[in-house]
Amino acid sequence: MPETWNKKEREKKKQQIKKQKEERRLERKEKTKESKSLDSMLAYLDENGNLSDAPPDPRKKEKIKLEDIQIGIPKLEEREKQTSMHKGTVTSFNEGKGFGFIKDRATQQDIFFHVNGLSEPVKLQDKVSFEIEKTPKGLSAVNVKLLR
Repeated sequence: MPETWNKKEREKKKQQIKKQKEERRLERKEKTKESKSLDSMLAYLDENGNLSDAPPDPRKKEKIKLEDIQIGIPKLEEREKQTSMHKGTVTSFNEGKGFGFIKDRATQQDIFFHVNGLSEPVKLQDKVSFEIEKTPKGLSAVNVKLLR
């Protein structure tokens, strides 16, 4: 039985598709060979801690002394030196319950205080100086004193 025109066309399309698939397969094979090189697998950290493909610039390298590296929590004496007096304004105070909040002038953060941390009585909108102490519930102001 002789082949019809339609059968020939379908056969040509099948051959074309097979050829295209084979070409794509070869391309993928070549790409995987290229991408498996050592340089393509390396990642570098830049001076900001971000990953990049390029190695870091040796001119931007900083020398760090071994003695300057501190592992762990600073000693108690060093931590006590870091405490400094903060200044702020009493934004709320409940005399009945014995607590209130101070808005830190530098950070604009509201910091809790209790009457036990007061050295003298305070009212709303009073300017005060205080120290910050970390508690299990968050930051707390202690040694609260009125500014005159």
